[in-house]
Amino acid sequence: MINCTFENGNKALLRHITIGAIVINKEKTKILLGKRSMKISNGGKYNLLGGFLGRDETTEQAVLREIKEESGYSGKIISLFRVNDSPYRAQEDRQNVDFAFIVEAQETIGKEDWESTEIKWFDLNNLPAKEQFAFDHRETIDLFLKFLNTPFPLLIIHI
Repeated sequence: MINCTFENGNKALLRHITIGAIVINKEKTKILLGKRSMKISNGGKYNLLGGFLGRDETTEQAVLREIKEESGYSGKIISLFRVNDSPYRAQEDRQNVDFAFIVEAQETIGKEDWESTEIKWFDLNNLPAKEQFAFDHRETIDLFLKFLNTPFPLLIIHI
């Protein structure tokens, strides 16, 4: 939670905004996952690439920045996929509100950072077990798999 003081002196605890990326290959058959460093929460578990929204960036800028930082890949945003605003998200200590994007991987333009011990492509039909995932990221992936089988309307971020 973020401690804030407003202009009138009132204080409040507010929720963080996080960004998640369903990074897929061009054929939409593989997903890029990170394995979290033991130095951060949910260490040793797989996650969607992502992180916190920066003060002076849009959610789209943040997701592309996070993908590059965590994996070394550039990406092309396909769509905003999901906004998860549940205050009861699994394994979540800050009640983050998460914006999950579908992003197609482009080219490797750098190296992964310290937050992950492994960046790996997984076949969408052969994912790690649910208990090997951090937070509720497997839930988002499962929803994406349903979308691939039976497309449903996606969210619009800019008109």
